[in-house]
Amino acid sequence: MTTIQVQRIGDEAVLPQSEFERLVELAQRCDEIALQVQEDDVPPLGIMRLAEQSGAFDFWLQDGEDIYSAEDGEPV
Repeated sequence: MTTIQVQRIGDEAVLPQSEFERLVELAQRCDEIALQVQEDDVPPLGIMRLAEQSGAFDFWLQDGEDIYSAEDGEPV
């Protein structure tokens, strides 16, 4: 028996869920497979929405002092 340990992070973190299930089906043709799935507490989309709605990054929308000019830095 083969044991596969999986940590899910959203539906398409590395590959879509449907492709993962297809790979497991193919593996089960050759050997008995035991899946150990660990779900993430908060999906990435949930974290993104929380950050967006919290206002934590609103400072990027504010007009700020322009402290750099075209003459700053070194030519590439």
